[in-house]
Amino acid sequence: MGSGTSGTRAAGTGTVDAGIGRERWLPEFVALSAIWGASFALIKVGVDAGVPPVWVALWRCLFGALALLGYCAVLRVRLPRDRVTWAHASVIAALLNSVPFTLLAFGEQRVSSVLAGVLNATTPLATLLFGLALVPAERLTRWRVAGLVIGFLGVACLLGVWRGEALGGATLGGALACLAATLCYGAGFSYTRRWYAGRDGSAAALSALQIGCATVQLVLVAPWLAGLPHWPGPPAALAMLVLGALGTGYAYILNLRVIRVAGSTMAASVTYLTPVWSTLIGAWLLSEPVGWNTLLGAAILVAGIAIARRPSARVSRP
Repeated sequence: MGSGTSGTRAAGTGTVDAGIGRERWLPEFVALSAIWGASFALIKVGVDAGVPPVWVALWRCLFGALALLGYCAVLRVRLPRDRVTWAHASVIAALLNSVPFTLLAFGEQRVSSVLAGVLNATTPLATLLFGLALVPAERLTRWRVAGLVIGFLGVACLLGVWRGEALGGATLGGALACLAATLCYGAGFSYTRRWYAGRDGSAAALSALQIGCATVQLVLVAPWLAGLPHWPGPPAALAMLVLGALGTGYAYILNLRVIRVAGSTMAASVTYLTPVWSTLIGAWLLSEPVGWNTLLGAAILVAGIAIARRPSARVSRP
């Protein structure tokens, strides 16, 4: 291992980055939710400018990989070299990046970014199902079930689904694509927790390897599926750059750290907060109104996450 501030300490399947205690995951969790909350708008800018979904996914991964590799170079952190880690990284790259990124962009060609965010909030439910099968420490408890259900109710309140606004103009194909992406995320979060997060290497190095593998996967299929890329214009190009470097670069360092410290189920519940940030960003940049249900929904979401985090005496801490 190279030197740097992101050294690791092996502890079974739960490796914790040096200097990051179990009670220090919340600020990174909130930052991650804000970054990913803005991603739906950035994806929409790209697809509305005519960027094919698979190229949206490729640009995300390419710029993200470059940002992560640059970060590792500055800190003199080496990428893992063993074949097993590379094999796991390839699987996770498909589950968390190349496949769901393409599905989300495809879905946002047909549904609003708001609905895409709502459907993305079902990721913790998918993670619970996969976690039960893949992760011994991720057991179904009444607190987790209650917290996830309350969190989903918070999303419903936030978007005012009783008025039917979130479903306007959606197509079945786009909605199913977004739901398929959440299933990939659920499997990916659990797989990461079980076989990848605890491997030797800093969060930056493991994330760079993961996103690099996703980039290679997409480079092999994007020209075949959608032809050669074209210049989409400055706004879309800037959106892809930010989406990649920040939302698919730095965000994945945060994501892996949260998985290591708080577990995959709690890490996946970041998708409960992304609609909150999407609403705030819309109000700030697009002057969209913010109603009482937005504030109430945000409070319900926070309560749901707190309840899901409640420890149980029958469950060993990850």
